Amino acid sequence: MSQEIVNPPVTAERLNPRLESYKQFWRRLAKNKAAVIGGIMILFIIIMAFAGPWVISTFTDYEPNRTELGNKLAAPSSAHWFGTDSYGRDIFTRVIYGTKLTLYVGFLSVFIGGVIGVVFGIVSGYYGGRTDTIIMRLMDVLLAFPGILLALAIVAVLGGSLTNVIIAVGIFSVPAFARVVRGSTLSVRKLEYVDAVRALGASDFRIIFKHILPNIMSPIIVQASLRIATAILTGAGLAFLGLGAQPPTPEWGAMLNEGRAYMYEAGHVALFPGLMIVLVVLAFNIFGDGVRDALDPKMKK
Repeated sequence: MSQEIVNPPVTAERLNPRLESYKQFWRRLAKNKAAVIGGIMILFIIIMAFAGPWVISTFTDYEPNRTELGNKLAAPSSAHWFGTDSYGRDIFTRVIYGTKLTLYVGFLSVFIGGVIGVVFGIVSGYYGGRTDTIIMRLMDVLLAFPGILLALAIVAVLGGSLTNVIIAVGIFSVPAFARVVRGSTLSVRKLEYVDAVRALGASDFRIIFKHILPNIMSPIIVQASLRIATAILTGAGLAFLGLGAQPPTPEWGAMLNEGRAYMYEAGHVALFPGLMIVLVVLAFNIFGDGVRDALDPKMKK
C-alpha cells in the first residue's frame, strides 16, 4: 500500500522568513523586563514631547518664556508643580517644552552620524586596501579625542547654537558607526551569496546596498539605540556650558546651568531638569541593552 506524503501547511512565516525573524526578536525583547520598562518610558517621553505643549496651552495659561518676577524661585506647589526659576517662569512648562528639543538633538544627530558612519564603514569593509586604510585612519583620528572634547571643539569653531550642537554630536558619532559597520561588512562580504551575485554581474553599488547592508542592520540598530543616550547627554552637556541652545530656549542642559547658581536657596531649579536628563538617558540605555540582547545571535535557541 502506497503511503501518501502530506506536506506541512504553508504559513506566512514559512513564506516570509524575515517576518518570522521579526516576531522572534519581539518575543525575546518582551521577555526582558528592563527593556520593556525602558521602552514604556521612551514611549511616554515621546508622547509627552508632542502632546505635552498642546495640553499645557489648552488647559493652562502658562508659557515656557512667560516671566513673573514677583514669583521668582517659588518652591514646588499645586500652582507650579516644579516651582519657578529666577525669572518666575514655570519650570514644569519649560521641562515639557524642552523634551522635544532634547529628543530632536538625540535622534537627528544620531541619524546624521549613522548615515555618514554606515557609508564610511561599509565602503571601507567592502573595498579594503588603501581605501580601508585611509578611512580607518581618519576614524582613528576622531576617536583619539574624548567624545565631549571633540564635540566641544567643533561647536567652539562653528559657534553656539542648537544646529551646531546637532552637527557636532553627529560628527562625534561617526567613528562608532563606521567601526561597527566595517567589522560586520568584512564578515559578510566573504559569504558565498555575495560571490554568486558578483558573478552574475551585479554592480558594487547593488551588492553593497541591496545584499550587504540589509544583512548587517542588527548591529546598526543596536548602535543607534545606545548612541541616542550618549547624544542626548552630550547635547545637554554642551548646553550646560553655554554652547547649545541659547536663552531663553527651554533646553534641559541650559536650565541645569541656570539652576547651578541657586543650588542652596532653590535647589528645585536644577533638580527637575537634571532628573529628566537622567531618566531619558537611563531609558534609552536599558532599552538599547535589551535590543542588543534580542538581536544577539547567541541568544537564539
